[in-house]
Amino acid sequence: MGNGPIRVLLGNAQITAPGYTGVLDALRLSTRATLVAIAAAAILAYGPMLSIPLIADDYPLMAQSLTYGAPSGLPVLLQDATFRLRSTTYWALFGLWHAGGITPWVHHSASLFLHIVNSWLVFAVVLAWRRSATAAAWAGFFFAIHEGHQEAVMWFAAISELLMFLFGMSALWCWMRGREWISVLLFALSLLSKESAVIFLPLFFLVTERSRWKRLLPHVALVGLAVASVAQSRVNSFRFNDGSFSLHAPFWITWPRSTARLLWIWGWIAGAYLLWKRDRKWSIPVLQSLAWIVIAFIPYIFLTYMTQIPSRQTYLASAGLAMLVGYAASGLRDRRIVAAVVALLLIHNAGYLWTKKRAQFLERSAPTTELIAFARRTSARIWVRCFPLPPIDAEGAVYLGVGRSPDSLVWTETAGAVEFCYREAPRLF
Repeated sequence: MGNGPIRVLLGNAQITAPGYTGVLDALRLSTRATLVAIAAAAILAYGPMLSIPLIADDYPLMAQSLTYGAPSGLPVLLQDATFRLRSTTYWALFGLWHAGGITPWVHHSASLFLHIVNSWLVFAVVLAWRRSATAAAWAGFFFAIHEGHQEAVMWFAAISELLMFLFGMSALWCWMRGREWISVLLFALSLLSKESAVIFLPLFFLVTERSRWKRLLPHVALVGLAVASVAQSRVNSFRFNDGSFSLHAPFWITWPRSTARLLWIWGWIAGAYLLWKRDRKWSIPVLQSLAWIVIAFIPYIFLTYMTQIPSRQTYLASAGLAMLVGYAASGLRDRRIVAAVVALLLIHNAGYLWTKKRAQFLERSAPTTELIAFARRTSARIWVRCFPLPPIDAEGAVYLGVGRSPDSLVWTETAGAVEFCYREAPRLF
């Protein structure tokens, strides 16, 4: 390249540097090293999930994917207003079923891989938005190890959260890089991953200067189609009847309570540190990261069965928390302090995941795991006398885990049926 200037593109910012290939090589190595470090942090924190058995809800979802996820099932899926906005989940599950059956580590590895890529996307979006490699690296690292959204990563049935984030954040990043039509395509896939993906639209406006807002019309049109699809499913969809969404829900309690809970403890520490430093360059970014959290929670604040948002549904909002932590940590200069903060973050988040959370997921997987083992030991019909989960979970587990018809389970005392009873109720979380 000679001695002419090298133009290095980082997001939308261009940096002019002396003409040495070593500058580019060092930059690329630094980016690669950051991505490797983020991936390693995610594996360190969430690695113990790989040995957890599948959980009750995983089985009926996977069984449904054998129909909806198959190429021949595409017309049926697209005609189903309740499930077509989860299409990518069924496609992913169909592929994983053919790759590994119900082998737990296969499915958990897929979730962990998606989480790693999503953590990279947090790094990429912050880098493109703030032009701060340090803040971006800290944000990606924190998102990778954060225990607050653990259910989205550790519970395989929550893979829709990961897929929605993957396509939505990819669309956002492409939009920020000026690749608008690729962004539209990825946004469409996000909307086919989960109904709540519509909330990405205000996030697009949040990161976009007003002069470009009119160019978001294709995204607005896609959201309109998604909302129309949800409205069409209102009569038949269980999500409007099981407490997942009701305009009569106490959202004025759920919204602030969930926001405060998400910020605990590292968000509050990061905010206090930034206030103490009084660094004005982060004033607007901090407000925008808080706005990100508040916006991302909107689809989930209309719960009626609890007044705090479940951890799996905090996944998108956690990106805003990661940004806030990244802005605060980017001001750390002393290597000893940096090392101490990294160690504290790992001990708190990874330690919590390895111990308490892993134990909870093992407890929750026990009923179906024991039922599958019991069904393998007998060819007789099984009288499920006591079972703490819905029948559909038991039937899906026996069908996929043993290859037996759901009709092999009976729910009242029947001649010739052997008794199965699981007395311990798994803890919900």
